[in-house]
Amino acid sequence: MASTLIVLAIIMGAVVFWLVRQTLNVQPWAEEGLVGQHHAGGPFSISSAKIGLIVFLAVASSLFSLFVSAYFQRMDFGDWTVAPEPVVLWLNTVLLIFSSIFFQRARNAAIKNRAGGVKSNLMIAGLFTFAFIGGQLWAWQVLHNNGYILSSNPANAFFYLLTAAHALHILGGLWVWSKTVFKLQNKVEVYKVCTAVELCAIYWHFLLLVWLVLFALLLST
Repeated sequence: MASTLIVLAIIMGAVVFWLVRQTLNVQPWAEEGLVGQHHAGGPFSISSAKIGLIVFLAVASSLFSLFVSAYFQRMDFGDWTVAPEPVVLWLNTVLLIFSSIFFQRARNAAIKNRAGGVKSNLMIAGLFTFAFIGGQLWAWQVLHNNGYILSSNPANAFFYLLTAAHALHILGGLWVWSKTVFKLQNKVEVYKVCTAVELCAIYWHFLLLVWLVLFALLLST
């Protein structure tokens, strides 16, 4: 158990390190010669946005690490009975992978200043994300219908807790996604949403990696 926890901690640490490097080093607007336009957009600082994302990712990583640690500690008690993982979780994983891919495609389109590519890829990424949320609700319904309710077993409670915490982080990201899509629908120039698209893509990669860790944890225990 201890060795598994260490491995998960190393994975989460590596994820945060990679994402921090991405947010600190990547400046997509520079490739299109839009630096002047970016600074002309107002007092908003890209460094503050990146720092905010870094802090949030660090907090989120700590939160999920605590959940995982509590999961391992609680499963040692005799009343722990693991519920079967609904098959739909595999489909949900694929949906989230595709969502992350299309967010990356939107980011690449933003770098090339292609408004149509940014809009279309963001819309597809959002659809896959909403489908993932719907799939998670479906998984909860399957478990509930089979008698694996929240209060019947601590393993069930942890399943709902881990998946709900992850879903809430996704819903928070969808709020930023919706604001970005709204701006593009109103013909806002790409450079004005380039930072939001970049940070959304990085955030979704983070959520995907967190889900893969959580899913592996649920499958292995």
